[in-house]
Amino acid sequence: QLQLVESGGGLVQPGGSLRLSCAASGFSLDYYVIGWFRQAPGKEREGVACISSSGTSTNYADSVKGRFTISRDNAKNTVYLQMNSLKPEATAVYYCAASGVWDLCVPNYFDSWGQGTQVTVSS
Repeated sequence: QLQLVESGGGLVQPGGSLRLSCAASGFSLDYYVIGWFRQAPGKEREGVACISSSGTSTNYADSVKGRFTISRDNAKNTVYLQMNSLKPEATAVYYCAASGVWDLCVPNYFDSWGQGTQVTVSS
């Protein structure tokens, strides 16, 4: 089981920014597609952004395009999610996950999950 650890969540005002990190433990992220997902209370888990193993391809949910950026630093074994212009509806637990296949950015395609980090957007 691959171990992923998210960090960087917190409370931010509407319009603010946060950067989430997803660090791998005990294995190299180099060969894995990494996705960021979120789950708000009472809602299903949804894809936010995914990045290919090389970092050359990305996929974003329509609701975050132009405001969120996914990136990876394989030398640091870490994937990031930069979130700008945050809205209250972004409040959720954010998870990163790994997959061996580049396909749809949906939870069912991902095998290994972190424990999540809470993001709250509120004034």
